Amino acid sequence: MDHIVLLLVCVAPVVRCYSSGQVMESCEDMRPHHSGLNPQTEPAPFTVTTDNSSYTSGEEVKVQLQALGSTPFIGFLLQAREVGSQSPAGSFSLTAEAAQLLTCSQRPNSAVSHRSESAKTSIQVKWRAEATGEGKPIQFHASFVQNYKTFWVNVTSVALTFTNDSTGGSTPTNTSSTTTTPPTTTTTLQSAKPAKNISSSDCGVTKVCFSQPSNCDPALSADCYFMSAMMLSSSDTAIRFEMTGPSDGYISFGFSDDQMMGNDDIYICGTGSNGLVRLQRAYSTGRTTPQAVPLGNVSEIRLSAQDGVISCSFVSMNTISTQRTTGFNKTYYLMFAHGPSSNGQIQIHAATFISTEKIDISRPQTVRKAGWPHIIKAHGALMLIAWMTTGSLGMMVARYLKGVAKGQNLWGKDIWFLVHVAVMSVTTAATIIAFILSFSHVKGWSGGAHPVLGCLVMILSFFQPILALLRCGPQHPLRFLFNWSHALNGQVIKALAVAAIFTGLKIIDRTLDQWLMKVMGGFVGWEALFYILLDVHLKWKDNSADTLDSKMITVDVLLMALFFLGNFTFLVALLVGIGKS
Repeated sequence: MDHIVLLLVCVAPVVRCYSSGQVMESCEDMRPHHSGLNPQTEPAPFTVTTDNSSYTSGEEVKVQLQALGSTPFIGFLLQAREVGSQSPAGSFSLTAEAAQLLTCSQRPNSAVSHRSESAKTSIQVKWRAEATGEGKPIQFHASFVQNYKTFWVNVTSVALTFTNDSTGGSTPTNTSSTTTTPPTTTTTLQSAKPAKNISSSDCGVTKVCFSQPSNCDPALSADCYFMSAMMLSSSDTAIRFEMTGPSDGYISFGFSDDQMMGNDDIYICGTGSNGLVRLQRAYSTGRTTPQAVPLGNVSEIRLSAQDGVISCSFVSMNTISTQRTTGFNKTYYLMFAHGPSSNGQIQIHAATFISTEKIDISRPQTVRKAGWPHIIKAHGALMLIAWMTTGSLGMMVARYLKGVAKGQNLWGKDIWFLVHVAVMSVTTAATIIAFILSFSHVKGWSGGAHPVLGCLVMILSFFQPILALLRCGPQHPLRFLFNWSHALNGQVIKALAVAAIFTGLKIIDRTLDQWLMKVMGGFVGWEALFYILLDVHLKWKDNSADTLDSKMITVDVLLMALFFLGNFTFLVALLVGIGKS
């Protein structure tokens, strides 16, 4: 019994310590040290805001802790720290009876905490900068306790920049533009001012610009994906970024040491689960979903989504980091990606474009985007030849040209059959090679519907000749089942291949008028026209038994010759377009 009493005596002061806010042992890591429990990883329902976006030596700044909804917090810990430092900066004074001052790192009044576990929805205090500080950016860090098991650690405000203002004051800003979330997630700015006036003016003069299509102007075209970066004259580290583009989910840009995804410093502008636009910062590792990181030292955020176009602009003093290289005035590849989102979570990008070379964003220029790798162009060319030329020839020979070489055999087989087998074998081989080329280069799964369609074409094309080798004899009573299934599977492959080609061309065709897509549409229309003409002629032959076979054959040959003349024209145009993409 004595041991139990002694244990309670030892534990009681600790319990009282937490409920009374005397949490000096939490000064460094901001954790409430609730035994065996970890902080929440979801966005906190609480924010840290300030009435200023900058500060001067000795200036006083109002800081507010606020519950976003009806859920109160019972405990909190607030500190001011220089960006990148773990030590407290400045000193606090109180305006609320529910708060008390703490001494952290042997600095009096360097932190604020709760007095009791009463429910609170808002706390306001004042923070004063040191009179002789070094003028580094300051960020406020807070931890919130909703109950013993539910708490958020290190929720941050937008960093305050130091200004050498002799008047000792700075311009108040809308506190809603400094809404924050914990560093384990991204910073969401749902109420920032709308982004506007993003254009290509001054590209190459005062700012770096990167766009798709090349040299498009977002002020004139809604189909323009655009980002710019401009070093601000007032700072060697502050950069004004802009990005805009049509998307129903998100747009993003990043910095990379190479032209492949992975180890990239990324900013994302997209719609959250509530439909409002938010700005996020993330870091990618390999080809997995980028990991959210604190937004950091970002200010002057402007966000908007109008008529399907998302736009963001902001000023960042964050150091660019790709782990391998870090810092300003270094060169990086620029990457731009856009795609859908689900409940505020970004999904795999629908399209992306990358700069041709590494860029120094401190040197104004218009950046050229990299063309598609030759291996991807070869993939597209092979699929186009396979399913719009050789595949079409094989299918037409089997259906319409059996009578052209009637009675002529080679190696005991009809000529039409040998031609059909030869060209369809070439088609299947080209499909397999194209499939291997694309996946050996990409080494992943991206591009939306295109890889799905391509895989279906590959699977069905692979089994089509195998099933043909296992077919029953011509006189077998079930031979009709093979004939119908073989023809039907061929038509399905053709339809899927055409859809795959369209989706592939959409990925690489970034011209304003989408001319590759239009040429492909004409190509499909041309082929459909001759299928109709050949089918009509086939019906006419079946109903005209007294007509000379030689005339019938002549019409078939002329139609096929005219078809392939147009086919070759469309094919060359598309191959040239793919080569120049």
